[in-house]
Amino acid sequence: MKDKDPKNATDYQRHADAYIAKLTQLDKAAKSKFSDVPQNQRLLVTSEGAFKYFSKAYHITPLYIWEINTESQGTPEQMATVISKLKQSDVKCLFVEASVSPKSMTQLSKEMGLPIKSIIFTDSLAKKGEAGDNYYDMMKWNLDKIHQGLIS
Repeated sequence: MKDKDPKNATDYQRHADAYIAKLTQLDKAAKSKFSDVPQNQRLLVTSEGAFKYFSKAYHITPLYIWEINTESQGTPEQMATVISKLKQSDVKCLFVEASVSPKSMTQLSKEMGLPIKSIIFTDSLAKKGEAGDNYYDMMKWNLDKIHQGLIS
């Protein structure tokens, strides 16, 4: 933008710096918040493997039914692998992504007797006017909901 509108370059940079500072503060607060999650509950269970970077940033182990969206989602083999790992953990809840069908996670919830704590965002934002309808609010939503689920 600075090249296209050099007259307002200072404003663009000021807004960018403020937004980066806001995101940095959110990240710092989340790292502090997640430190209270007991080690044996640091397992984020989702449908797809979209939370690897999130999990690495907050020292949580990701567990998911399938790696990426495919036509063979929630196969018996995939479900058996997740069930086996869940039985070895102290996980209190599951999460379902807003952008995928909840069918496999609902089945897993029933089989394991674990509630689905919340919908979380992966590939999209919430609808305009709803919580999570911009990047910052979507990240805050995910951080808050996942933290609440892991410590409950």
